[in-house]
Amino acid sequence: MSAATIRRARLAGRRLTTYLGISRPVAAGRAQSTETGDYGATMARIHTDEPEVGDLDARESRAMVRIRLFGAVGSIFILIGSLGTGNVPVLQNPISGVRLLSLPSRMWTTALTLSIAGSVILVLAWLLLGRYAIGRYRTELAHGTPPPRRMTRGQADRTLLVWIIPIVLAPPLLSKDIYSYLAQSAIAQRGMDPYTISPVRGLGVDHVFTRSVPNLWRDTPAPYGPLFLWLGENITRLTGENITAAILMHRLLALAGVALIVWSLPRLARRCGVSPIAALWLGAMNPLLILHLVGGIHNEAMMLGGMLAGIELCFRGIDSAGRLRRVDASGGRWRRWLPSRAGWLLILGAVVITASAMIKITSVLAFAFVGIALARRWGATLPALRHAPVRLWWSRSRDSVIALTAAASALGVVLIASVVLLCVATGLGFGWTSTAGTGSVVRSWMSMPTLLSVTSGRVGVAMGLGDHTQAMLDVARPVAQLAAAVLIVRWMMAALGGRLHPIGALGVSMATVVLFFPFVQPWYLLWAVVPLAAWATGRWFRIGAISISAIIAIVVLPAGAGTRGFQLAEGIIAAVFLVALVTALFFERIPWRRPPVSAPSERDTSATRTEQAVV
Repeated sequence: MSAATIRRARLAGRRLTTYLGISRPVAAGRAQSTETGDYGATMARIHTDEPEVGDLDARESRAMVRIRLFGAVGSIFILIGSLGTGNVPVLQNPISGVRLLSLPSRMWTTALTLSIAGSVILVLAWLLLGRYAIGRYRTELAHGTPPPRRMTRGQADRTLLVWIIPIVLAPPLLSKDIYSYLAQSAIAQRGMDPYTISPVRGLGVDHVFTRSVPNLWRDTPAPYGPLFLWLGENITRLTGENITAAILMHRLLALAGVALIVWSLPRLARRCGVSPIAALWLGAMNPLLILHLVGGIHNEAMMLGGMLAGIELCFRGIDSAGRLRRVDASGGRWRRWLPSRAGWLLILGAVVITASAMIKITSVLAFAFVGIALARRWGATLPALRHAPVRLWWSRSRDSVIALTAAASALGVVLIASVVLLCVATGLGFGWTSTAGTGSVVRSWMSMPTLLSVTSGRVGVAMGLGDHTQAMLDVARPVAQLAAAVLIVRWMMAALGGRLHPIGALGVSMATVVLFFPFVQPWYLLWAVVPLAAWATGRWFRIGAISISAIIAIVVLPAGAGTRGFQLAEGIIAAVFLVALVTALFFERIPWRRPPVSAPSERDTSATRTEQAVV
């Protein structure tokens, strides 16, 4: 091949790379695609660096305050409606018999109307606030350009605080999982094993906690990690059988998890070249997070907060300019193996991630991508593993294999040591390893393998072939988990090759887990949305994440099992009118409200005097 031909081929390759929007490989902290093709083009469309822009002007700040108050009204509606539609305890109901507070429970349709209208208003306020975070939907978001100005971090924090405060005062929303937490924690507090003893057997049917546990979970052992149950055990030790105080303490734990999300998410976004305000708006201010993690008091708040905080600490060590081990060898050869300050940050972050996994095991997936980032720091590259000839594979891939092995070994030691320490220190042992799949008894329509299996089973029944739903589930769920594992390995290879930032690869992997998970609850979507908010900036991702979050936040209604169809219809119709009325009061000119009369200017006054003189 001639030199001219080679030059033409290189020029064509560069043109193709430019056309697809794929940049040359850069540092590991902000790696992009190193390959051409559809896959690289897709990744380039998902993430681009976002420039910093100025703060809002005075007019935009006033509009943002109006949106903040609009969302606060929605939260207050949710609070009032939850006094009737919230999941209050069967026993020790604090609002029972109180004339004013128990009024919504005696007016079910009115309470349902307020709850639905409040959720819709909160979602609308979040969508309206998006123009000051990611830009207007028809212009900046549609064309992939940054907005001219964004709200400040203080404005975002104050807005989130105003929206959350009414939800903190409300009864548990949209879920009764909190009562399972209380019952399982009480079993641990009594010295029994919550991984083998159910609430019915451990506490009895008539216990104050057991009476509020849903029937599906009354005879089921705990599926949660030992750290979470240990925290609940200490809450029970403090509050006893006071169910209101115990719920409040668990909600404080959820708020602590949300605080960790708010702390770590903007920092991770800055590492990925994403606007911290955009990440905070899509991740932490998401209505799903406010309604389900804060309102529903789910332990995902602590899991996600601990996972993101641990990742941030790990990356502070990995991205540091200094060594991870001490350089000074004085005092003995063993001192060279001691961590430096950056090394201790890495270890601390790994311990925090392990702690989050001991709340809910899903966050252990973060270790895979922290390990990839650590191996890349030590010289591991995917091209060295993939493109080496067979006879030269070891000589060219040795450094990468050693780096990957070292990273996996170092983090594996921290993970195993931390898990053993937490399991032994809490006194709850390793029973959680056999109960992690307890939730598979739920047939959730949001789970793809479950939905396909149940649909196929119903079709079989309709065709007279018999009900084979359980057999379909037994086949589809393991196949889906295997497919998820294969895809996660693919995302790990993409992160190792520099085509995905490890944080972005973690978010995509979490989305894969949710897609193929045997059972999916609405708040599980936050497993993927929150980490992806720190990396993914593509318009299709953001449009999809915004649409799914808004739809699920509205579709999941607070209606109880005894709600009749006509009551639900009345509540929805009334909520539509209420939302329209409140929206008009906030954002439309009221016909009977006269516009403000401005004082006449000096020029107008002189013109009037001239006209009078002429007349």
